[in-house]
Order: sequence, then C-alpha cells, then structure tokens
Amino acid sequence: MAPYQPAADPPERIREAARFSVGILPEVSRTFAISIRFLPGTLGAAVNVAYLLCRIADTIEDDNTTPPARRAELLERFLRTLDDRDAAEAFPTEAAALQGDPAHLALVRHTDLVLVRFRTLPPRTRERVAHWVREMGVGMAKFVRTYPHGIRIQTLAEYREYCYYVAGTVGFMLTELWHEHAPAIGRAEYDRLLVKCQAFGEALQTVNILKDIAWDAQHENSIYIPAQDLARHGSGHETLLSPDHVEHNHKAVAHFIDLARQDLDDALEYTLMIPRRAFRIRAFCVLPLLFAYATLRDLSGSRAMLQVGGQVKISRREVKALMIAGVAALGSNTALRWLVHRVQARPFTLATVG
Repeated sequence: MAPYQPAADPPERIREAARFSVGILPEVSRTFAISIRFLPGTLGAAVNVAYLLCRIADTIEDDNTTPPARRAELLERFLRTLDDRDAAEAFPTEAAALQGDPAHLALVRHTDLVLVRFRTLPPRTRERVAHWVREMGVGMAKFVRTYPHGIRIQTLAEYREYCYYVAGTVGFMLTELWHEHAPAIGRAEYDRLLVKCQAFGEALQTVNILKDIAWDAQHENSIYIPAQDLARHGSGHETLLSPDHVEHNHKAVAHFIDLARQDLDDALEYTLMIPRRAFRIRAFCVLPLLFAYATLRDLSGSRAMLQVGGQVKISRREVKALMIAGVAALGSNTALRWLVHRVQARPFTLATVG
C-alpha cells in the first residue's frame, strides 16, 4: 500500500493551525510547554503536534460524564482522523458534548487545526506519530470498556499495562523522532535509547499518578493504585481518601513511590545516553525529569495526595531554579547526576547550592 499523502491545506489555514498549536500548549501543559521550546524546526513541530494529539485522546478518556461506549467510539473516530481529512474536519462537532477542563475542551474543539498541522509533517514523521497515537488510543479504549464507571486498577500488572499505553508509547514515539530528526542520534545511539525509552515515558506518568491520587479519584472517578496492593495494607479503593486509612494507604503508595524512583533512574540513564551535541533534546528531557524527581521527593514524606482536595506540587521558586541549573548542567553527565542527587535530598534553590 502506498503511504498516505494528504493534499495540501491552504497556506492561511496552515498558519492558523501553527498559531493555535503553539498557543494552546501552555494551557494544557505548563511543564511540557517549557521543555518543547528547546526543540527546533520540524522536530519541535512534530513533538508539539504529537503531544496535542495524545492530550485529545486523554481528554476523551477522562470524561466520565459521557457513556463509556460513546467514549470508546469517540476514541476510535479520533484515530480515524489521522488519515482521513473528512473525519478530521467532522470530529470537533462529533465531540462537542464532552465535558472536562476548559482548556482541554478548547483543544478538542480545534482537533481539525491540530490535524492540519499534522498533515504538514514529513511522511515518515506522520507515520510514526500516527502509529504511537493509535497504540495509545486503542489501549485507552480498552480501559474505558473494562471500567465503564471510572478506572479501577486491580493489580500491579494492570497498572504497568495502563502506564505503557498512556506513557510508555510516548517514550517510543519521542525516541523515533529523535532518530529521524537529530543527526547526532544515529543507529547505534537509537538502539541504546530504545532499551530505556519506555521507562522514560512511564517515569513521568507514574509521578503524575501519585501526586494526583486525590484529584483523579474526586474529579475523574479514577483510581490507579491497585486494589490488590491497598488490600494488602488493610484498605481498598472505597477507603482511598478515608482519614482513618491514611497510614494504611500510604504504605501501599510507598511501594509505587519506589517503583517510580526506579523508573526515574532509568529515565535519567536514558537522558544521559543522548549525545551532548544533541543539546536541545537533552534539555527537553532533563527539565521534566528534574521536576519529577523533586515531586517524588516531596511525595515520599507527604500524605496530602491521600486527602480530599490534597495535592503535592513543588514551588515555583524550585521550578525556576531547576530550569536554570538543569540547562547549565546539560554538557556534563557528572553535573547532571550531582544535580539529581541534590534534588532528591531537599528542595533546590540557587541560593542554597553547596
């Protein structure tokens, strides 16, 4: 079968799509918007579009006000937009009834524009982005059908499967884009990165799951800490946010904090394997990794994520300090390892380095 070759969109619509894709990004992910600024040209555009497509799928998955069969159908219809212009143009109307975060809904209402920019990418780039977005979307649809009233992860194996679909796929996709668009990442570098790329994607997701335990349970009716692990410590999904079970729940969560730390350590090794001359890609990877290490540090001693309305977030001051220090350390693996070690120990500010 010949590769999909979309007809060109009008230049003014392509410009509109580029403006929208860049402008909406900080509204749907502040952290990602910080990192993507380091990526140049076509690579930056590809990662921007890929992230927005994944976020559209995620918005569909998360809307528990829409019946599960309809959400699964919308996910499947969304995946058809990747190679069907008519489906792309029709999708915002089809998804108009979705509920959720206003910024995420604004993104879904402009799916057609994201797809316009997607169609400007080189054929090989489009093909790999589409492949991994489909893998993610199919997995999401599976979990929507399995848990029609809100995700309730039962076992560690199922937790790992879910993390693969929603985040491990992103690690593979990014690594393929690095290989395609960065001359410094040749075949040998690509093969080494493939070994750790799933952990790179999943590490950031697992930290987000842990810091948002209460939010996900209250606002999305989803619980990702497995029922099996909670039961082992005298609790369960129905008592996840119970004040009387905080310590029981934290014992279960502590195991997943350890798993997240292992994933982060693999993600660090992934980042350090990126050649120094691929400076911009290293910068893209380092910043969210540092933020995740800092968040995991705070999660280890906190119970806030297990309380109604609770959430763990690192301070703006630390975010700014890590941005400066992370970029400054990019050229040295030793410096990056030291920085990670320092962040794990206590909150990082430039005034207290040493």
